[in-house]
Amino acid sequence: MNIDIKRIQKYAKTFMSYLMVFVGLSILVFIIVRVMPGDTARMALGPRVPEETVEALRQEMHLNEPYYVQYVYWIKDVLSGDLGISVISKRPVLDDIKTYLPATLELVVFSAIFMSVFGILLGVLATKYSGKWQDAFVRILSYLGIVAPNFLWAVIAILLFSYKFPILPISGRISPGMLPPPMVTRMYIVDYLLAGNPAGAWDAFKHIIMPATVLSFGGISQAARITRASMTGNLEKPYASAERAYGIPERKILFKYLLKPSLNSTISCLSLDIAALFGGAFLVETVFNFPGLSRYALQAMLNKDVFAVSAIIIFEGAIFVLFNFFTDVLLGVLDPRVRYSRRIQQS
Repeated sequence: MNIDIKRIQKYAKTFMSYLMVFVGLSILVFIIVRVMPGDTARMALGPRVPEETVEALRQEMHLNEPYYVQYVYWIKDVLSGDLGISVISKRPVLDDIKTYLPATLELVVFSAIFMSVFGILLGVLATKYSGKWQDAFVRILSYLGIVAPNFLWAVIAILLFSYKFPILPISGRISPGMLPPPMVTRMYIVDYLLAGNPAGAWDAFKHIIMPATVLSFGGISQAARITRASMTGNLEKPYASAERAYGIPERKILFKYLLKPSLNSTISCLSLDIAALFGGAFLVETVFNFPGLSRYALQAMLNKDVFAVSAIIIFEGAIFVLFNFFTDVLLGVLDPRVRYSRRIQQS
């Protein structure tokens, strides 16, 4: 029981350190957004609006106040759930996030699934056939996925699967002429299934295959490379040789005894890559005309929509902090060596 209390205290300290990082991020984001070129009030009202009206908006948004005063007003509103009014949509930023976030969340969920499943499986495949052509193919594919940007794979995917072999749609969330599902979660695949419309769910899934694959390709490559390196290193350890000596099948050794202790680095990498999917979705949503939060954020940046940009960056920063924290907890649960090392440090 004493050990459990110490472990909780350890996680509490870790969470507080991440919270301080989040506070520092909020200050940095606030300053960077405010010093961007352009007059926020003027851009919001347009070039033909009288200066008196623009000045009134500046006072309403506290833009004439010092930065530290603006930050106090802004953080107070954020903590109360008021993220400000978007200068683009003229609606509360929180309403815009609720509108556009489900599309990006659906894209990120499928990208994370593709990244985790295919990345680990390719790493295991490369380990099983180490030194053979399968291993070389996975390694070359991994390097290509890491060095090439997402928009290049997006263009290649469009040319291959929409023009050369027209089997997947090129843009949007559903086909023209189809009615959106009744809005429950605002994630079309889930809502179509809840409405008992599997044909609609299949159509929405086809629209998400290409952008999710393109968005996850870099993470798949990274996970495959790290999993292969970890498993290859563990293959040389005595317990792997002993398992072979006992005649245990190779597949059982790979998946039951070797994979779990080799996933520490992969899980750490995947957690960061999954959190980064929200930021990486900017180009993908633009290329595939996917109406998600990242495309909305790009428009907000181009129009210096300070409230929208600040809210979205803070949201994505919170996701990074939470993913890092849960990764620390997950590694302690999955790997006994991490728990044991923490007990030694605490004793």
